[in-house]
Amino acid sequence: MAAATLRSVLRRNSLLPLFQTCRLRDLFFFSSSVDPAAAVGVTTSPDPHFMVEYLVNSCGFSPSEAAKFSKPLAHLRSTEKPDAVVNFMRSQGFDGAGIRKVISRNPSQLCVNVEKNLAPKFQFLRDLGLSESDIADAILKNDVILRLDVHRSLVPKLEMWESLLGSRELVLKHLKKTRWFFFSSVEKTLHPNLKFLRDECGIPEERVSVVLRIHPQLISQKPKSLRALVARIDELGMPRQSRMFMWTLDVFHNVSKERFEAKAELMRSFGWSELEFSSAVRKAPTFLGMSLDILRRKVDFFINVYQCSVASMEFERAVALG
Repeated sequence: MAAATLRSVLRRNSLLPLFQTCRLRDLFFFSSSVDPAAAVGVTTSPDPHFMVEYLVNSCGFSPSEAAKFSKPLAHLRSTEKPDAVVNFMRSQGFDGAGIRKVISRNPSQLCVNVEKNLAPKFQFLRDLGLSESDIADAILKNDVILRLDVHRSLVPKLEMWESLLGSRELVLKHLKKTRWFFFSSVEKTLHPNLKFLRDECGIPEERVSVVLRIHPQLISQKPKSLRALVARIDELGMPRQSRMFMWTLDVFHNVSKERFEAKAELMRSFGWSELEFSSAVRKAPTFLGMSLDILRRKVDFFINVYQCSVASMEFERAVALG
């Protein structure tokens, strides 16, 4: 039954012809009485897609998932490295679901040398003071750690984030909880974005750090995207030196142009002018994060229950402050 299922999966993924061809090739070349696997002391398989079965039996993937994730592993002829990687991760506290998540994101991880590639990254995280469960959380949120060199990439990222957030404790907190926290390049993203905010926008680094301590993703976006957000806030007439500028930038990072315009259109339907809407955004931009339905009900309440005029300062303040 299992063999029939595997053959069916291989056929659906166009792997069966190659599977059969390679079996004939191996039968031809390895028909000698001397087993080449035994000669070198390595467990090998004449089936080029034995990794499909391996992923099913050793990692718990379904046959269709295994067929998909085995494609980058087609060059393997032995389970030596995959076994070493899986066993190492189990020894570091990863359960089956965690191991599958790491493999599904980057199947080639099964091809690395444990001592040269994996062990140093785990040691780096231990040296930071992370526990075994913390390390698993950090890697599952930021699996890019497993693909980066410790000294060329991980150490510079750590130092940069410590400088931005003000403490290693906050860095470790986000490393465990914030997805893609260690993904952005220091040279291509973090440094250029900080330089832009500090030098071109004139925002003190301390003010930048206050916002990043809560939402570090703001500075992890592409420099082109950050400049576009700043341009949108400039259109509101908010001075870049305003203490609200960074908070508005943070809100706009999560509010698309379409969502922004939908809120503006809603408030225009209640009688607000463009100037009144812009004024409310400058004073308290967080209301842009409300859903349209909640904002509509809030406005209805202040107009119909609280008897508040849409032109009054009280109405603007109530809507803006939530």
